[in-house]
Amino acid sequence: MRAPSFSILTLPALVACATPHVPHSAAVPPGYAMLWHDEFAHDGAPDARYWAYDIAQNRTGWFNNELQYYDGGIGGNATQANGILRLTARAEDLSARADFGGQRYSSGKLVTRGRVEWTYGYMDVRAKMPCGAGTWPAIWMLGTTGEWPANGEIDIMEQVGSDPGDIFGTVHNIATRSRALPSQSNHIAVPDACTAFHNYQAEWTPDSIRFMLDGREYGRYDRAGKGPDGWPFDRPNYMILNLAIGGDLGGAVDDAIFPVTFEIDYVRVYQRQ
Repeated sequence: MRAPSFSILTLPALVACATPHVPHSAAVPPGYAMLWHDEFAHDGAPDARYWAYDIAQNRTGWFNNELQYYDGGIGGNATQANGILRLTARAEDLSARADFGGQRYSSGKLVTRGRVEWTYGYMDVRAKMPCGAGTWPAIWMLGTTGEWPANGEIDIMEQVGSDPGDIFGTVHNIATRSRALPSQSNHIAVPDACTAFHNYQAEWTPDSIRFMLDGREYGRYDRAGKGPDGWPFDRPNYMILNLAIGGDLGGAVDDAIFPVTFEIDYVRVYQRQ
């Protein structure tokens, strides 16, 4: 069994890890302690010690036929105020941007890649969905080594505005993408996902990945019997927060919804002691 690990490039980030109050609905499993968190406490841009803007595919177009252009901080699509991180999507003319790829919508995508990474842990993200036809918010993780899907993907939370009360957590890897294993997507009904904050969680151990809503398990992916193609989850992962627009899953876009905002109250990571 590989020991849990945590890496961060800037030492001051570790100083910020005093344990805050945890809502009862988000009760942490026994044996876990706070390792890292971002409460989005200051107003302005996201903390550069923790988060980078992902704009790599703007010119060529994003995956899954998505329609958004991800802002790199110029347009304010990712901002913090009053303890909330807001990823805002807009319908706007982006043709003056140097990396413009023909998109009609701007949005925000943040990653901890190269800044904060973890192997195993209890991930707890409190958020409220944006909603509206064409929105596709996600809280997810990717392995830091290898190409997708060999590096493994843990989708802690996905939702689409065309079916706003359906929340799902999914695992992707070589085996699931090649259909050697069936789809590993787990769903739970959250009728007020667009109007209330909820805790979207995943407990990732050497033996399993459990998906939870407000501390209640609704899906599980076990390592046993999967083999290396079905379990690439013994290596560091980084966190991603994004609001995609349209695409294969997001579907048809209703321009009347814009601007629309994905709100994140906090991101907290715990590991077993």
